[in-house]
Amino acid sequence: MMTHTYQLEGMTCSSCENKVKNNLLIIPDVNQVDVSKENNSATINMNKHISLEVLQEALGGKTSKYQIALSPSSNAGAEETRSWIQIYKPILLIFCYVTLISGLATWQSGGLNFMMFMRIFMAGFFLTFSFFKLLNLKGFAESYAMYDIVAKKFAAWGYVYAFIELALGVSYALNIYPVAVNWITLIVMAVSVLGVLESVLNKKKIQCACLGAVFNLPMSTVTIVEDTLMIAMSAGMLIMM
Repeated sequence: MMTHTYQLEGMTCSSCENKVKNNLLIIPDVNQVDVSKENNSATINMNKHISLEVLQEALGGKTSKYQIALSPSSNAGAEETRSWIQIYKPILLIFCYVTLISGLATWQSGGLNFMMFMRIFMAGFFLTFSFFKLLNLKGFAESYAMYDIVAKKFAAWGYVYAFIELALGVSYALNIYPVAVNWITLIVMAVSVLGVLESVLNKKKIQCACLGAVFNLPMSTVTIVEDTLMIAMSAGMLIMM
């Protein structure tokens, strides 16, 4: 848990203070917010570091009258300068572990079998990612609704999606109805990547929900690669069948 103080311009009355406070409080992992129009400041208590871009997006984006910036006295700046590897370390480690286990399991079964490798990889991928989503299902659903084209219209989709990933992971692990499972994966991930593409192309600075609300990962091309890989593997398995 950490507390950072920011400069916040644009508040002119108590109504502004309330609006800013409420908008910041809905961000996952934000516990408490204190704002002051007199000091043009916002003090935010959070479970983990939240990027400045995510905070600004919650206030209405770059064109909003409320503009948040790092305070000279805050140590939040150190978090903003994290390297690409530091930011995406959780995803990189997961992909390395899943790839290693998939490769070893395939090799042990009698040599390199790309079809089996993809099936085990996708089982590990979906089981791991659904696990992190289910740790804080409400937080994931709220984050997912910020960019997914279906979840924006139907909030319940975020809750359902986590269990779909879990079911896909189990199905790939047990090799149940492979044709149907691959078609479901192809459709679900294709729909999911549309919202990601829109956010990245429009340069929206929002939190990626791929690992639920456990890690504060920014939306980027990494998310596109992740979803596209699942689409490519499911399509490849359908073709090979």
